[in-house]
Amino acid sequence: MVGWTPPSDIGPIDLVAGGVPCPPFSIAGRRLGNDDDRDMFPSMLELVEHVDPKVVMIENVRGLLGKRFDGYRQQILARLARSGYEGEWELLEAQDFGVPQLRPRSVLVAAKPDVWKFFKWPTPGLKPRVTVGAALGEMMAEDGWEGAAAWAAAADSVAPTLVGGSKKHGGADLGPTRAKRHWDEILGTNGKVLGNEPPQPGFVGPPKLTVQMAAVIQGFPTDWELAGKKTAQYRQIGNAFPPPVAEAVGRQIRHAIQEAQDAAR
Repeated sequence: MVGWTPPSDIGPIDLVAGGVPCPPFSIAGRRLGNDDDRDMFPSMLELVEHVDPKVVMIENVRGLLGKRFDGYRQQILARLARSGYEGEWELLEAQDFGVPQLRPRSVLVAAKPDVWKFFKWPTPGLKPRVTVGAALGEMMAEDGWEGAAAWAAAADSVAPTLVGGSKKHGGADLGPTRAKRHWDEILGTNGKVLGNEPPQPGFVGPPKLTVQMAAVIQGFPTDWELAGKKTAQYRQIGNAFPPPVAEAVGRQIRHAIQEAQDAAR
């Protein structure tokens, strides 16, 4: 990103949104923050300074909101303030937005003052909490597995945070040891590997999630198209920002922009 020059014909931009690599802030890593060469916040902020959008939204892991990174978060807000933005950080949990998974995420929203005064964080809990069994029961049964209904009834809680897809995390599995144990012992599901298809008639044993099922656990619609083979597909959704949470924040951003435009008329 260093030295990047925006196109000369770029027009007004409402929103710059995205996620930057989480290992510098993850409790599963060394938490080196800005001393980690994978820290992409500076590049993200450079992009913002180049294109000067009305609103900025950046998401990352919950660990970024820890006391250890108080100073770093303030540095980010201060740099945004020098570019004319006001903003704040918030912790949002996917399970509070109809996603069958815990997945707490730190989210930064910053906006120009005329927009910021109208921005409000989305209200959690407006959608009912969805369990793993409710989300995946029909998919588990679609090839005729007789045990699908009993499995769905027993899988009556939300999933742990889904982590996987990367070489570091072992490829197509459901996460680190504690998460795998939760899938095995609480949700009655094989957390060690993803399956290629739903359980077949006569299947005995804990079922495996397919990539499509993992996508539903992340909040993607059942008809979402994924490219490549199994592990490549899983990498596209294994560490995603759940779409229902992104939508909830995006709607609030859109509302704030519209309110600012109406006030300026």
